[in-house]
Amino acid sequence: MKNYLIYKYLLRETLYPFFMIILILTFVLLMGRILQLMDLMINKGVGLSVVSQLILYLVPSFLTITIPIAILISILISMGRLSRENEILVMKSAGISLYQLVPPIAVLAAAAFAASLLLGIYVVPAGNIAGRELLIEMAREKAGIGVKEKIFNDDFPGLMLYADQVSMDGVNMKGVFISDHRTARNPVTVIARSGRMITDAASGDVILRLEEGSTHMVGGDLNTYRTMNFRVYDISLDMSGNLSGSGADYGKEGEESMTIGRILRDLREGKVSGAERNVLLMELNKRLAVPLTCIVFALIALPLGMVKHRTAKSRGFVIGLFIVAVYYVLQLGGDALGETGKIHPVTAAWAPNVILGAAGLWLFFKSAAEKPYVAFEAIKNKIRVRMNKPA
Repeated sequence: MKNYLIYKYLLRETLYPFFMIILILTFVLLMGRILQLMDLMINKGVGLSVVSQLILYLVPSFLTITIPIAILISILISMGRLSRENEILVMKSAGISLYQLVPPIAVLAAAAFAASLLLGIYVVPAGNIAGRELLIEMAREKAGIGVKEKIFNDDFPGLMLYADQVSMDGVNMKGVFISDHRTARNPVTVIARSGRMITDAASGDVILRLEEGSTHMVGGDLNTYRTMNFRVYDISLDMSGNLSGSGADYGKEGEESMTIGRILRDLREGKVSGAERNVLLMELNKRLAVPLTCIVFALIALPLGMVKHRTAKSRGFVIGLFIVAVYYVLQLGGDALGETGKIHPVTAAWAPNVILGAAGLWLFFKSAAEKPYVAFEAIKNKIRVRMNKPA
């Protein structure tokens, strides 16, 4: 009965900051994308319902980031408060060890791990695919979406598009310049006085119809040059690439949008090789490694949170952000080394968890045995000496 009350108390103390941090961090991450999506609604005439759907499809990818961070910081805050107000000391006096405080934290970390795993494996790829399909459909209806004036737009695969003037709805353009590299051996440069986006009602394809211009092409041997004047010239556009201006992660079809089954199939059938294979191996392992950070962060946060300090909340945030920064530095380094093949992609994907997990186990057993962290104590003593040193 005593343990049940303690477990309930610890869960209550941890759950409140956990959900608050998730809400705050997710909102902060969404703000940058929301501002970009609002531009679609205000300047491109996209409906509020479509923008709301795009935001909804973005949320799962953000949750895979915010849930592990929320676990880390909420445990640091809750355990720090208990330690600051001597409640941990009272529990120890009553014969309650650190091991007896583990179950409620372990349950919360396991639940967060399961939620992150389901999001990463199923929900995020489905959301990316659905969002991408919605954007393509929206781009077909609003053909000029993402095209900005006086900017070289490379959102269309194989095309570089520049326009001096673009109407608010993105349909009509003036002073159009296009570099068409879709045929690598015979690239074409097109210059036109005006152009407009139209949608083929039958096929749904988007066409850029240019008027009063000329095409210019240099032969593959660089010895021939051809030019042609035209009154009307149609260019078919691949709208799958014209999505990055929306600010959505699913603007480009990449490994993040691939299901586990498709990744395994591509790897098994040998459809990819070299750098692409390394990227897919990294993505496959990160689908499990990233959710597992919920347990790794909980393992680190529990002993660190019990270190007594006057400012438990601010200290918890600072330590939490430092650990998150270390983790993502290790992850970025692992991504770079794994994708280039300098280390095995599986090793690169799991290295941050292994390093921080080992550090967490060391801290946990040191704290359970009530032994001071020698390195931490040495740093504290040096700081104390410097602060007390006369000027």
